[in-house]
Amino acid sequence: MIPDPRLATPLARIGVILPTSNRLIEPQFQYYAPPALGVHFQRARITGKWAQPIPELAPEVARSAVSLTDARPDLIVFNCTGTSMKEGADGDAQLLNVIRSETGIPAMSTAQAVVEALSALGLRKLVLVTPYVQATNDHEIAYLREAGFDVVHDLALGLSGGDRFITVPPEHWVELALANDRPDADGFFLSCTNTTQIQAVAAIESASAKPVVSSN
Repeated sequence: MIPDPRLATPLARIGVILPTSNRLIEPQFQYYAPPALGVHFQRARITGKWAQPIPELAPEVARSAVSLTDARPDLIVFNCTGTSMKEGADGDAQLLNVIRSETGIPAMSTAQAVVEALSALGLRKLVLVTPYVQATNDHEIAYLREAGFDVVHDLALGLSGGDRFITVPPEHWVELALANDRPDADGFFLSCTNTTQIQAVAAIESASAKPVVSSN
């Protein structure tokens, strides 16, 4: 029997900080990650009733980051789109500086990863689709515009928190994306780490002939 490569010593490890309410980051990362990548998780109280301005979140983020160091990650990922984008590039940088200064380990955020993915695909004019309330969409639109992207259309489902976010099936994300496509958009950004959106990416790309980036 050939051993599962996931059981061997990984070639690299990432540590992931996720919101305490999130139930989809862990299974999605384990499913989609390359077998030779070790993925380790730590939860942080940063959303819902614990949502605060980024300076007030710093101690909780630091606690989670330091807890991950025992797993010897090569990179720590702050994996919450709404939090990493809500106070613009400066707020995102503050979060990453907390992680780096507390651990000495390189760090990146969902926001940073999304910008890199959009840039790699050459996308500039976006349709944004989220489960959020409109105020959260507005924060993300401001972040994306600051980073050089134009959101030509957005849809906020207005769902009340993670318990509702996870109930939207991939097929519905496909329908929503296609219904909200715009001729002048060159791609889609499906935002939120606590959704099934990643399972909708291939179908949206096939039907629209446009690239899709999702948070996870």
